[in-house]
Amino acid sequence: MSNLDFIYKRHSIRRFKDEVVPLDDLQEIIKAAIHAPSGKNDQNWHFVIIRSKEKINEIVNVVEIKNEQIAAKIADKDIKSFFTKVLKYHTAFRNAPCLILIYAGIYKPTGLEEFKAINESKEAIQELLDTAPGIQGVAAAIENLLLAAASLGYGTCWMTGPNYAAKEISDAINFKKEGYSLMALTPIGLPLDQENKRPHRKSVEDIITVIM
Repeated sequence: MSNLDFIYKRHSIRRFKDEVVPLDDLQEIIKAAIHAPSGKNDQNWHFVIIRSKEKINEIVNVVEIKNEQIAAKIADKDIKSFFTKVLKYHTAFRNAPCLILIYAGIYKPTGLEEFKAINESKEAIQELLDTAPGIQGVAAAIENLLLAAASLGYGTCWMTGPNYAAKEISDAINFKKEGYSLMALTPIGLPLDQENKRPHRKSVEDIITVIM
């Protein structure tokens, strides 16, 4: 048995048993999340744990309304059809006993102020910003969260699809932490189906370049 099985057992889950996730387990999972690396140890993350079925359903409704509002303005029939069809994936957390929202705070990459001080070009500054180290740290925390949850027997699903309703979601939970933006959300609960439906992965040989 591989010591990396805790990684290989993780896969996206969208159907859950109607069983409460104990707060102790959730805190342990978040503890694992915040042991992820972050640039300058800034730890620019914040986690909102929602255990209220009523509030989860409210967020589902918020996403549905936003999807409908956007779709109503789309003239292209193909684009409109696709956008409305994927709504079911954007609300796949509706039957989860728990929902975790992950926020990222403002992060200034190393070199930003220095680039400005020497009047570096806008292109160079944008290239630096494009590396998004602050988001990288939050993403590492999310991955830790998913792996920890899987190790404890829970299912999760890294979701960014509903982000077009990020403002409305934050308003629904009255989240007002200055400078923080919704990055992703994940349902969490005991998987309804035990079958492993992991999608195909490219071979290691196809995605690496070795320089000797």
